[in-house]
Amino acid sequence: MDHFYFIRHGETVWNVENKICGATDIELTEKGHQQAIETGKKILEQGIHADIILSSPLVRASETARHISEITGIPMEIEQRLKEQNFGRYESTPRDGKEFYEAKKDLASRFGTGESMLQVAQRIYNLLDDIKAGDREVILVAHNGIVRIVESYFREMGSDEFSLCGIKNCEVRKYVFF
Repeated sequence: MDHFYFIRHGETVWNVENKICGATDIELTEKGHQQAIETGKKILEQGIHADIILSSPLVRASETARHISEITGIPMEIEQRLKEQNFGRYESTPRDGKEFYEAKKDLASRFGTGESMLQVAQRIYNLLDDIKAGDREVILVAHNGIVRIVESYFREMGSDEFSLCGIKNCEVRKYVFF
């Protein structure tokens, strides 16, 4: 396939509290559920076509994908490779903390008990290669840390740009393979 869409999950309590969710399974807020419903409507209004929605197994993403699927009629599947990065000792700490910002620049660090950016990139790059080689139009529903890796697949990024890269809750982005 020559393109796919990426959607970040709806708002969570930890998003509101400016905490790193990472691999911690955090529920959507009521606003997050509404964002997901509105995103489903937006997909219909914009005429976005897809054969499948692939979602992270974490509840904040899978609930977002479920809402979108119910509104659009596009079937969804859980894709384990879309799970957010485990940020180890930084889970539940401030997202804008200086120490975390600097730590994200060390692509091989596992943050004590977590997963390195390189490990995440391996699984996400493999998934993107599979989508590119496949014949299904795909919507991915996942996380802010995952979109950072997706962006790095498509363009050159310095460490500062990589650390700052992100996406808003329920923002829809289209990516075209080169």
